[in-house]
Amino acid sequence: MKLIIVESPTKAKTIAKFLGKDYRVESSFGHIRDLPQKEMGIDIENGFAPKYVVPMKSRKIVTGLKALAAKSDGIILASDEDREGEAIAWHLQEALKLKKDQAVRIAFHEITKPAILEALAHPRELDLKMVDAQQARRVLDRLVGYELSPFLWKKVAKGLSAGRVQSVAIRLIVEREREIQKFVSEEYWSIALKVRPEKQKNEFEANLFKINNKTFDKLSIDSSAADAIEAKVKDAAWFVAGIEKKGTKKSPAAPFTTATLQQSANRHLGFSAKQTMSVAQKLYEQGHITYMRTDSLNLSEKFLTEAREYLLKEYGEKYLPKEVRKYKNKSKNAQEAHEAVRPTEVSKDPESLRDKFDPQQFKLYRLIWQRALACQATDAQIAATAIDLKSEDKEAKDYTFRSTGQIISFDGYLKIYPEKTEEQELPTVSEGQALDLLETLKVQHFTKGPGRYSDAGLVKELEKYGIGRPSTYAPTINTIIVRNYVNRDEHKKLFPTDIALVVNDLLVAHFPKVVDYKFTAKMEDDLDAIAEGKKEWQPVIGDFYGEFHQNLQEKYQEINKKDLMPEETSQEICDKCGSPMIIKTGRYGKFLACSNFPECKNIKSLGAGKSAGGAGEEKKPDANLEALEKKFAGEKCEKCGSDMVVKNGKFGPFLACSGYPKCKNIKSIVDDSAVTCPACNKGKIVKKFSRKGVFYACSAYPDCKNAYWGRPTGEVCQVCGSLIIETKDGNKCSDKGCSNSK
Repeated sequence: MKLIIVESPTKAKTIAKFLGKDYRVESSFGHIRDLPQKEMGIDIENGFAPKYVVPMKSRKIVTGLKALAAKSDGIILASDEDREGEAIAWHLQEALKLKKDQAVRIAFHEITKPAILEALAHPRELDLKMVDAQQARRVLDRLVGYELSPFLWKKVAKGLSAGRVQSVAIRLIVEREREIQKFVSEEYWSIALKVRPEKQKNEFEANLFKINNKTFDKLSIDSSAADAIEAKVKDAAWFVAGIEKKGTKKSPAAPFTTATLQQSANRHLGFSAKQTMSVAQKLYEQGHITYMRTDSLNLSEKFLTEAREYLLKEYGEKYLPKEVRKYKNKSKNAQEAHEAVRPTEVSKDPESLRDKFDPQQFKLYRLIWQRALACQATDAQIAATAIDLKSEDKEAKDYTFRSTGQIISFDGYLKIYPEKTEEQELPTVSEGQALDLLETLKVQHFTKGPGRYSDAGLVKELEKYGIGRPSTYAPTINTIIVRNYVNRDEHKKLFPTDIALVVNDLLVAHFPKVVDYKFTAKMEDDLDAIAEGKKEWQPVIGDFYGEFHQNLQEKYQEINKKDLMPEETSQEICDKCGSPMIIKTGRYGKFLACSNFPECKNIKSLGAGKSAGGAGEEKKPDANLEALEKKFAGEKCEKCGSDMVVKNGKFGPFLACSGYPKCKNIKSIVDDSAVTCPACNKGKIVKKFSRKGVFYACSAYPDCKNAYWGRPTGEVCQVCGSLIIETKDGNKCSDKGCSNSK
């Protein structure tokens, strides 16, 4: 019997179905060795040699695998084919003390029977260059994190951490937030005509297009200019001065890479990067899609052939292009030996597998299947029309208005992968035809500044700068959220916390290389070069560490904590000792603290409208908080009868009794969009807090005690009808007895 070791129990179960009794498939449950948690674990004086240990959670697994290995005729290491997977295989070889001739390595891009059998027929040795690249990343990140984090504890706040890639991601988010804050909106106006061809019913709108036959800057039309133009055109007679028709084509996008999959899943499905990769991992391990950590656009010849056959059979000849479409990655670091993310079998359309998937898996598989098949289909054909309007009236003759429309004349790939293509059909008119003017439209506009990053936007930006690789995007975003550097707003967009602003400014000013976009991208290039055998990993680490470590020691002496986070005055008085309260910044943001510390240790959350820049200087009121204050004006405390007031805490706005500290009653503010409680059909499921963390419960408590340990999404489980909730492993059924909760 031969022993096959993979990193995931689901993957082991899928592979075992393809093989007979001559093989036993077991899982290592991920990495079985790592750097120690309570010490750096790197011998800096001896070539940065890492000291690996087997964590407590993995010791029983290692013991079991050793026993199985001793009884086996051969060991096959079958972890994923990337640097992380290669490192897992190497750690297994080392931890199990396998001799070189005892173990072989196999790799595959999809978990299907043909792929597994092909891999078994062509085993290889471990690629130690890939292992070195993974070790270099691990050692580099440990050096930065282990040395820079204590510095942040001492100079900023306890509990903070720093990371090489995460710090650059935070910088992107901080700089975008400051762009938003600095942006000054400008007013401008647009002028349009609503017209109808004579003796027709179909009306349409045309926008001001040219003045004196020249295009113009839209910002040049202010309120007075708009009034003047409106006065000149509103009583004029209009006719069709020109008609332009042209056909354009719309080509399908390339198949998914990791980055584009995360971006599309975020835009179309509302999935976070972490959620996308978690669901994709399950689809891969179950054998439904190819490996989902890739930057390649390649598709196998087998898939291309099957896709063309499927298109011809299911959609017809007009949806099949004459030649196979092949895509080339513009990134110089793309791993072209890999494949794009695609279904393992094109014949398994999403509907045929619906019963095997939970709702999230179905949605993501459908997106992947549609994109992969559509990229081999014909172009969509678009018929575009432009109609120009003119007037011969003296006052209006200088103005040209244009109406544009388009229709899809042939859907092509859009039949498979439905993208939003706005259609606007214009009425049939002829040149010189007179038009009835129905209305003059004068509309005020304001320029819009940059928006906050969504997961999709941040991944795109990281990819553009060459920061990180396919396997790092989702963990990076998750890390900066978990560590309270970044939060999500009501639109799921990313924004920095107060502490992120402080830490980012510190790193930019004093550790510029750590957060430099070009330097971080170059480091990724160096790691790629190590994986290709073009560089040794120790010199790459040494070149960075020497300068970094020396600079860090100097900054310990140079930087004063009070200079980084100066205390700010407030108008609050301590309700325990009567001293003034000051504003400080901690790990979880700004808060009020008694100036009489340490004699008085009173602290309070910083409410809306408190001074944050000196006595008498008020913060600009938060529009959302102002709206809540108006909404809950007159709300009485059910415990003491005092007025309830809106406060803003770590987890957002809430209601608190104005009789504090005599009455400490607080209440959650129920979001109008919150899910109705399915147990009582009266209350809403709202966020609550306990010593164990955040949970969600009915607002009608104590009459209704229904509660959940994850935020209800509003969707209902298709198996049992219970609410679907968000968990760290993705969306699941809230009923623990349901199969969809596993």
